[in-house]
Amino acid sequence: MAGRYPPQWLDELRARADIVKVIGSYVTLKKNGHRYVGLCPFHNETAPSFSVDEQKQVYHCFGCKAGGSVIQFVMDIERLSFPEAVAFLAEQLHMPLPEMQNDPAYEKRRTLKERIYLANRTAARMYHQLLWQSEGAGILHYLQQRGLSDAVIRRFGIGAAPSSAQVGRRLMEEGFTEEELVQAGLMLRREGRAFDMFRNRAMFPIIDAYGNVLGFGGRAMGDAMPKYLNTSDTPAFNKRYTVFAANLLRKARNLSRVILVEGYMDVVALSQFGVEGVAATLGTALTPEQARLLHRFAPEVHIAYDGDRAGQKAILRGLEVLEAENVPVRVLDFPGGLDPDEFIRQEGLEAFQALKPISAVTYRMRREKERHDVSTEEGRTEYAKACAAILRDVKEPVELENHLRHLSVETGFSREVLLQQVGASPAPKPVAAPRREGFRQKAREVSQVDWTARTLLAVLATGRLPKGSVSPEEFEDPLLRSLCEGLLAGESAASLMERQTDDQGRAVIGDILSVDTDLDDDGLMHMAQDCLKRLRRQRLERALDQIQQHLPTLTGEERERETQRAIALTQQLLDLK
Repeated sequence: MAGRYPPQWLDELRARADIVKVIGSYVTLKKNGHRYVGLCPFHNETAPSFSVDEQKQVYHCFGCKAGGSVIQFVMDIERLSFPEAVAFLAEQLHMPLPEMQNDPAYEKRRTLKERIYLANRTAARMYHQLLWQSEGAGILHYLQQRGLSDAVIRRFGIGAAPSSAQVGRRLMEEGFTEEELVQAGLMLRREGRAFDMFRNRAMFPIIDAYGNVLGFGGRAMGDAMPKYLNTSDTPAFNKRYTVFAANLLRKARNLSRVILVEGYMDVVALSQFGVEGVAATLGTALTPEQARLLHRFAPEVHIAYDGDRAGQKAILRGLEVLEAENVPVRVLDFPGGLDPDEFIRQEGLEAFQALKPISAVTYRMRREKERHDVSTEEGRTEYAKACAAILRDVKEPVELENHLRHLSVETGFSREVLLQQVGASPAPKPVAAPRREGFRQKAREVSQVDWTARTLLAVLATGRLPKGSVSPEEFEDPLLRSLCEGLLAGESAASLMERQTDDQGRAVIGDILSVDTDLDDDGLMHMAQDCLKRLRRQRLERALDQIQQHLPTLTGEERERETQRAIALTQQLLDLK
């Protein structure tokens, strides 16, 4: 069993390796209140968003969400593993390395993740080998027909899952148990039997920024459905928190933008043509967590989804997510309904590079123009009203003036009239996404719940709340619940950061530690009680909303039971007011 360094010794290492001095040797820092600020070394920026807290001995970037302890900084800046970073700092401080000790609970969690990573890495190697053998000939032919070179296939580690169930069997021959393979999502168990999750599919390994193989995306051959089958969430993988090709984003230094595409093949095709900094979501709509991750690698995101109707709807949803996370975003609008893969193959790299990314406002106005017949007076009027609603969100006077001039030319209305309409317009309505406002409302609610929970953890992290004030059951999110458990067990925030195996976990803790908790004990207690009340109220409101949505479809005893439940929830809400 592998061990870990004693927590007390690591605490001493962090204390002696003053984080301001260590980071100051890489980054120019200036004192700002009780923090130090500077330009983030992990992404391009012109205004400092990188903060170092000397008191808490942690760093956090408000732009790309990088963050952690002094050990994490050394790991990221020097590209070292945790033991290597610890040894690096210990050598500088002339601290002898202690004997490692065992922690059964920690080891159990860590061992399961490591076994899943190892199983996935071994499976990726097997899939890749099979691609070049007779069992993968059909899949290799398909990839070559799609124009993929052998070099790009090897770069992405693309493989083949044959129709025959052999990978699971081979992995068990390598020493993995059936349970481990089920946990990893490589095998599926039904009616007491386990069988390969992926069959007759081209296999795309999903690799995180640190090189861990988290899972796979499998592209079906022929007419099999679903067309793409992704690894389900596992103890080592949650598709909300990563993107395809995150490992290549991390390797690409000084990116001015990340190009976000829809599918794995788009990423691979653009890479083959020499386009760097391309990523894709994992079969789901863009999530806030993915938006924050992309911003870590570059200051701006360019959405390059397919040009068909579905792609346009996805672009509008993506714009809302990125804007909600304050990520600068532009759109690559492909002509003729083409996707990035088709466009670059038909038109070439020069034509792709010549495409000018447009602002979110310009994109939304283009979509509105497609919805209205501007050859008629009525169509121009409705088009002008719709665009005016969009322009309400434009804060820069120069940008607003530019859009107004173009709109004036297109519609025949004067700039003054259009400006009046901008001021009188209601909030923007959906262009091609029927539930745009509903999506925004949901995003706000999720963000509010998330921030309330993080604020509560920030108060708990001060160590100044009375015992029993907060319990892990208050947190619905598994990550936040585990952080609460760690804090209650006496772990420091820096230690919890180091235990995170992905960027998302460290970013969350960084956000938590950035919350201002400079209050007296009474103030902290009041803040904690307020957060607890809000979290409970939010849970009750969500439960009540669900009942109200389903109640019209119910009858008889079930309707009566749910009605009584709604009454009880309403009373609980009133008690919290």
